[in-house]
Amino acid sequence: MADGDTHSLHGTHGDVLTAVSEGMVALLKEYYGRGPSQAKTYYHDDLVVCVLRGGFTRVEQTLLDGGRGQAVIEQRMAFQEVMRDRFTAVIEHATGRPVIGFMSGNQQSPDMICEVFVLSPTDLLEEHELPAGATSRETS
Repeated sequence: MADGDTHSLHGTHGDVLTAVSEGMVALLKEYYGRGPSQAKTYYHDDLVVCVLRGGFTRVEQTLLDGGRGQAVIEQRMAFQEVMRDRFTAVIEHATGRPVIGFMSGNQQSPDMICEVFVLSPTDLLEEHELPAGATSRETS
């Protein structure tokens, strides 16, 4: 495993996974009033993926029970976009690396939320594609 895969600026690989999972659950609990019942985070190279389970609010569950699942998906997508900076801050704090990409997805059965973050440095983008302040991977 490359050094970047086992240690971040803020601790061991396990510390980063825990910080991401706990940070994401805490944010969702704070802003939804109820947090996910499970979270699992994966971190390798320039990619962080956090999968969360459970945590439908009473309103969302009522909509789901009433056959309005699409309304729940749309509301969650809008929420996740508004939360972009907060989610990104959790990842940047845990990894010590800038987030240059964020994608989010939801499904209802089984219920899962998936948050995907691309970190800098990365070899996925050319230097001119990087946001200001993000650095590319050095090649030797």
